[in-house]
Amino acid sequence: MTNPVDKTEGPTGPSATSPPPAAIKAIPVRHYGRWVSAVVVFALLATVVYAFSQGDINYTAIPDYFFDPSILEGVRNTLWLTVASMVLGVVLGAILAVMRLSKNPVTSSVAWGYIWFFRGTPVYVQLLLWFNLGLVFPYINLGFYRDEWADFMTPFMAALLGLGLNEAAYMSEIVRAGIQSVDEGQTEAAHALGMSHGKTLRRVVLPQAMRVVVPPTGNEVINMLKTTSLVVVVQYFDLLRAGQNIAQTSGATVEMLFLVAVWYLILTTVLSIGQFYLERRYARGSTRNLPPTPWQKVRANLISLRRPEVAK
Repeated sequence: MTNPVDKTEGPTGPSATSPPPAAIKAIPVRHYGRWVSAVVVFALLATVVYAFSQGDINYTAIPDYFFDPSILEGVRNTLWLTVASMVLGVVLGAILAVMRLSKNPVTSSVAWGYIWFFRGTPVYVQLLLWFNLGLVFPYINLGFYRDEWADFMTPFMAALLGLGLNEAAYMSEIVRAGIQSVDEGQTEAAHALGMSHGKTLRRVVLPQAMRVVVPPTGNEVINMLKTTSLVVVVQYFDLLRAGQNIAQTSGATVEMLFLVAVWYLILTTVLSIGQFYLERRYARGSTRNLPPTPWQKVRANLISLRRPEVAK
């Protein structure tokens, strides 16, 4: 009987062990442009710092007056005016936005006229107008309230009306854009369930519109904080007025302006951090990944500066 033929192939056949693949040598890409741009920016920054260091500026006066009682009072008044003006602007702006979207031609036209006037005139002019209306109206008579205009229109009242009413015109457009960003099917579904127009607006539309309204509103708060510096024209005692008063008595005019600028930077930085986390909260459910926090960004930049290891 013939033995069966051994069909097992030799070492060159499929059963042979294949040699290991060659090691891949990864060479990191060198970004020379980043280093060049960094050197250029650093050189420009150093030039600016050197120029200010050569000026006749008494920098020691800044820490000496940084926590002066009048400066701290100016900071408190500035924050109080910012909050009061924004509350007035947000509330009135929401009302104007609803009026603007109303099918009633009278309310819609009135809202459009208000927005047209206050957005079309500078806030500086509006402050002067409120403060000097006593020249043409000696008394204010609202029926339930009557007083001399000079007693009624205090510097705070003139600043509040000038800033708050102007802000309402911008907030109305922000709120209107947020309302219109909500799909009309949401409103139709709410009406199909028997909800009234007002209840639909409060419970369905406005909560969804907040995601669009919050980011620009945060920007408006920061802008309002800086715009309060204009109220010196109506003699309101704010941060800038406090710095000017100290500059007149000490002679350190430029130094006090630097001091005021540093305080504004501190306040706007705190507000910017709060705005970031507020936006991050409202972004939940609308984006797959939340935006990284400032600490996460710093860690990512530090890691990116490290040279990647060469694969072996």
